[in-house]
Amino acid sequence: MSAPEPPAPLKFAYWVPNVSGGLVTSDIEQRTDWGYEYNRDLAVLAENNGFSYALTQVRYTASYGAAYQHESTGFSLALLLATQRLKVIAAVHPGLWQPGVLAKFVASADFISGGRAAVNVVSGWFKDEFTGLGEPWLEHDERYRRSEEFIRVLKELWTDDHAEFRGDFYRVHDFDLKPKPVAGPGRPHPEIFQGGNSTAARKLAGRVSDWYFSNGKDFAGFSEQVDEVRGYAAGNDHTVRFGLNGFVIARETEAEAREVLREIVAKANVPAVEGFRSAVAQAGKSTSDTKGMWADSEFADLVQYNDGFRTGLIGTPEQIADRAIEYKKRGANLLLLGFLHYLEDVEHFGRAVLPVIREKERVLERGAGVPEPAGI
Repeated sequence: MSAPEPPAPLKFAYWVPNVSGGLVTSDIEQRTDWGYEYNRDLAVLAENNGFSYALTQVRYTASYGAAYQHESTGFSLALLLATQRLKVIAAVHPGLWQPGVLAKFVASADFISGGRAAVNVVSGWFKDEFTGLGEPWLEHDERYRRSEEFIRVLKELWTDDHAEFRGDFYRVHDFDLKPKPVAGPGRPHPEIFQGGNSTAARKLAGRVSDWYFSNGKDFAGFSEQVDEVRGYAAGNDHTVRFGLNGFVIARETEAEAREVLREIVAKANVPAVEGFRSAVAQAGKSTSDTKGMWADSEFADLVQYNDGFRTGLIGTPEQIADRAIEYKKRGANLLLLGFLHYLEDVEHFGRAVLPVIREKERVLERGAGVPEPAGI
């Protein structure tokens, strides 16, 4: 009997700062820019410093400190054209996109980039974006029902020359989309990511999504999500991979890193954070089991609007590497990272943190184990 293959190396993605205000809702200095030239240089830097993916944010109007926003799909294509290896994930909203139109756009972007386009299907939490554009606002579980149909239509159009689908939200009849996206081993179509914390989100991932994104979580919280989603996936003969959001503050000493975190929170833009808290209350509380995103987030958590501080990637390179390996042991295939000063911090991550993670992975493969880090 052949020995089992070692687990794949942990992959890394970064949040594209394609909206103004950076990745924390704080008045602390952030040497990060939302413009194209900055992001083009950042994408090249990232792919040369160990990052496999970039995720463009989607916002249609000003919210929680982001006065200006570049549209995600067009910006993603621009970054694909500026890079050679980086995969770029465009966040998209069912209800604001017709799935056939998006399928066509992504197929072209994938064809042009040699198979590097992906999407993150966002079911929606910001009611004003929908009502402000004259679109109906669905209740929580209905938004996830629509997302499932949306994903199924994308897959059907990307893989079938005679696409057919009949649902409550979308219908397709004998539709042939050409060119198809680039297909290859283990990739029959562009990768489909999906987030959410509720039971509806977890069940959706267990049925149709390629990747499940988790908001920032401690070890126990992440393990609970992984176990539940894997259970749903097993019941559907489906395989899903896991990404975890985290905000990285890597410094020479833990005290230095903690001081940066303290300053970020101390200088929080209180009206913007409170506005965000109010806007997301429906997402966290509208389900019967109150498992929705941000349901238990405190003010300090929401200063990084995807709970990135809770993952605890804060400290020395060694401490951050230990936590990354522990999350990998608990099922993480990818870490989705945000930074304060992107160009400097991404380069520092690739130079000082990533080599430590890779060495710890080699130790893990040899069976020596890595001590579980203390809780942060």
